[in-house]
Amino acid sequence: MEATALISPDQLWAAQKVLVRPSPVPAAAGVYGWHFKQAPHPDLDAGRLLYVGIAPRYMANRTSTQNLRTRVRYHYRGNAAGSTLRLTLGCLLGLELRRVGSGKR
Repeated sequence: MEATALISPDQLWAAQKVLVRPSPVPAAAGVYGWHFKQAPHPDLDAGRLLYVGIAPRYMANRTSTQNLRTRVRYHYRGNAAGSTLRLTLGCLLGLELRRVGSGKR
């Protein structure tokens, strides 16, 4: 994938489109970008690429169980322990990060 496709994508999908079945996000390895219509912080510009993530096919010494669809869905539904996007946003917004539940997250 070219960098220009991440910076200026042909199409963007909102949560409502990504979370339905069938999802337009492929269940394949790849790279994805996260854009925001409204900037999550006053120092950030709206409509710009804020985050780039990967769903690799191979990791260290094993095949990854994650793909683009599972990563993007987890960013919408998961927590900061498993979503670098959520962790990054929390830090950019100056939110206090704390452990919840058993304390392992």
